[in-house]
Amino acid sequence: MAEQLVDTFGRVHRDLRISVTDRCNYRCTYCMPPEGLEWLPRSELLTFEEIERLARLLVERFGVGSIRLTGGEPTVRARLAKLVEMLVPLGTDLALTTNGATLGLLAEDLANAGLRRINISIDSLRADRFREFTLRDDLHRVLDGVDAALAAGLDPVKVNVVVMRGQNDDELLDFAEFGRRKGVEVRFIEYMPLDAEEGWRAGSVVGLAEITERIGEVFPFEAHRQGSEPASRFRYLDGKGFFGVVASVTQSFCGSCDRIRLTADGQFRNCLFGLEEYDLRGPLRSGAGDDELAEIVRGAVGDKWAGHSIGKVHFIRPARSMSQIGG
Repeated sequence: MAEQLVDTFGRVHRDLRISVTDRCNYRCTYCMPPEGLEWLPRSELLTFEEIERLARLLVERFGVGSIRLTGGEPTVRARLAKLVEMLVPLGTDLALTTNGATLGLLAEDLANAGLRRINISIDSLRADRFREFTLRDDLHRVLDGVDAALAAGLDPVKVNVVVMRGQNDDELLDFAEFGRRKGVEVRFIEYMPLDAEEGWRAGSVVGLAEITERIGEVFPFEAHRQGSEPASRFRYLDGKGFFGVVASVTQSFCGSCDRIRLTADGQFRNCLFGLEEYDLRGPLRSGAGDDELAEIVRGAVGDKWAGHSIGKVHFIRPARSMSQIGG
């Protein structure tokens, strides 16, 4: 039987997020400063073989049951379907988060490689606003990517929306209607202090209570059971699907969080908002055995703190932005 990765608060960690690249084909205002970021040299990125070895260790030694591939933007990593193919035999719940810009070209290959579900990030359904957010006139390509994911049989297809007051919160009902019409689950995500320009303010957050109230006025719903997933899920009473809210700020789910993260350059993180990183790439490339790597992971999870403390006076922002950590 696999050993459990348990922190000092008794939380068992089974959900692995792997960033396969720090690069992106957008320069989103949320993720990246106007001047851009300095990308990692290719030699500093974990190879597919290194990713597979670390993932296998976490699955077989510690019982990790789900893996999500993230970025940056994971689809800019060449031959991504090959990595999916390498990870499928581990038998986990394998998923991908993408901005969807090239998904129209890749969805079928990813599905054929064994990918089963996908999250597509779209922060506006209005072409002019989408262009302002991403500095790309690609909304039509992203919407085509949603259709391609559905046509490829990926299930579920979810759409992630970071809700920002005064910027896109007037589209809540547009997204709800979009999800109901397309048969995709929209997940509204509270705005978190991981923007690259460090412009986050508490007043920019549109919380779970407000989101659900505004949607419920038009589309009645009921609460749906929630497991370890961060999203509070709701079912439309007329049977036209579900939506979710990730209330990272107003209703922190740290107490049930089971996520661990591996950055594109091989740093292990025990929390999205963690201030420490634990190097796996160095030991891996120096010939470390599984026991040595496992001990680093075990110690890292043991160091995990109680929660992120967003909005509290003692909150300390991570040094890396979301695009550099991986969602």
